[in-house]
Amino acid sequence: MISLRVEDLHYAYDGVPALSGISLEIAPGEFVAIVGQNGSGKTTLVKHFNGLLKPTRGRVWVDGRETAPLSVAGLARQVGYVFQNPDHQISQNTVQAEVAFGLRNLGFAEAEVQRRTAETLAAFGLAAQAGRPPAILGEGLRRKVALASVCSVRPPVLILDEPTVGLEARAAEEVLHLAAALNGEGHTVILISHDMRRVAAYARRCILLMDGRVLRDAPVRDVFADTALLAQADLAPPPVTCLAQALDWGAPLTPEELYLAYTQHTVADQPLLPQL
Repeated sequence: MISLRVEDLHYAYDGVPALSGISLEIAPGEFVAIVGQNGSGKTTLVKHFNGLLKPTRGRVWVDGRETAPLSVAGLARQVGYVFQNPDHQISQNTVQAEVAFGLRNLGFAEAEVQRRTAETLAAFGLAAQAGRPPAILGEGLRRKVALASVCSVRPPVLILDEPTVGLEARAAEEVLHLAAALNGEGHTVILISHDMRRVAAYARRCILLMDGRVLRDAPVRDVFADTALLAQADLAPPPVTCLAQALDWGAPLTPEELYLAYTQHTVADQPLLPQL
């Protein structure tokens, strides 16, 4: 159980500012979504959590340790990063070897490597694919392999960078359901996503970035209720939230919450809309 802390973080690519004075803290066990348009600084920010990037100015702490002098390998047991494109992460010839790769790379004893690999393959429903090359699997399965390979190390913090892009609905839900299950076990999950519907369904806190700055950091419901702020960032809440706001029913986040709002708003004991 570790915390992340960022203080006045600045970062520039070849002199071009990407982050400008970000300060925040993420507590152990949170499920946080980081949202914003392309170029807002989302991926740049989270790459400071596992040491892929070092601050141009400011400081970042993971578990009380400043990240600047630490290597990516030195942070790998604490922070796992699942890339947006699984093909940028997968390097081994079989699924089993890929899941075991991080464990071996970090020096785990071979018996522990074998035990954790078998447990992880079973937990992620990949045992049947263990001997197959990841390259021949569909994108949904490759994303699961990438996630499993990171989770085999059991890092307290898990970063998912656009994990559902290009996936059909069922595969996308499977990936996020696995992330939610890990969060339920106490892992901190940081989700980068453009999919506001899934942000609403899974995250509890939302950090909205724009032009390398934090525009809002609040519970998801509060962020999605602020339509003017979202419009400023060129984003929109999920369709169910938009419908409820148009009817002045508050800011439900899911279809279930929308139905509850529907049952609570009547005129002369008659529903305002036909039965949903």
